[in-house]
Amino acid sequence: MASGDLLGMISPGGQPVIRLPVLPAPDALAGVGPGAAPAQVHGTTVIAVKYRGGVINVGDRRATANFAVMYDRAEKVLAIDDFTLLAISGSYARALEVVRYLRHSFRYFERSQLQPMSLDGKLSELARVVAAGVPAMMQGIGGFIPLLSTYDRQADEGRIFFYDGLGARFESTEFAAAGSGSIQIRGVFDYIVKARGPFHEMERDEALTQALLLLDIAADLDAATGGWAKVLPLAKTIGEEGIADVPDDELRHIVSAIDNKEALR
Repeated sequence: MASGDLLGMISPGGQPVIRLPVLPAPDALAGVGPGAAPAQVHGTTVIAVKYRGGVINVGDRRATANFAVMYDRAEKVLAIDDFTLLAISGSYARALEVVRYLRHSFRYFERSQLQPMSLDGKLSELARVVAAGVPAMMQGIGGFIPLLSTYDRQADEGRIFFYDGLGARFESTEFAAAGSGSIQIRGVFDYIVKARGPFHEMERDEALTQALLLLDIAADLDAATGGWAKVLPLAKTIGEEGIADVPDDELRHIVSAIDNKEALR
């Protein structure tokens, strides 16, 4: 070994002391080819709109991995506590991990501090876990974008919050959407507000119909968003009385009206 030869000093006998990591090929990240990483399951599209008395969340039931439909009964709108709903899009595994963490975190705070966590505290906690997933997301795994809906009993109104991939938080005055189908329907939200009035002034039935119509358009324009030909979408409301599921019979009646174009009149 020549004196001053740094490469020789750190590689005695030609064997490196520190082995550089072998990065997977791009096709391995996609879940194909030898040595491929497990394919990630993703879920889209979720929508939250206000109505007179609360917030409605709807979501399709499709979960995909690359170009395959992995599951057609995915739950994408999940209750965190009695007055908080989380609608998830992106990595399904990461989203469910966050849901489990938030449920435990909120409950632990309430039992240890003998009072519920404040709304600002809940929003900050969600921002923190979204930001914690950035390193994995930069490697192409584990990215997800949540929508948080709640009924603020102090302000006596439903509220909708959405996040970017780094954890920045925003509040919407009328609606929010996440997932690959949300981009295609962005302008339809504005059309509905201008044509039919603000969502927060709509009655529950009208706002639910408009939310499902938006989901139907997203399914038409986005391959990763499932329609309702086989399985009804998921819909939950949150209001002064708490969280409630929209019954299947009501959903079936509304989607039938949309299919027959009765809901557009």
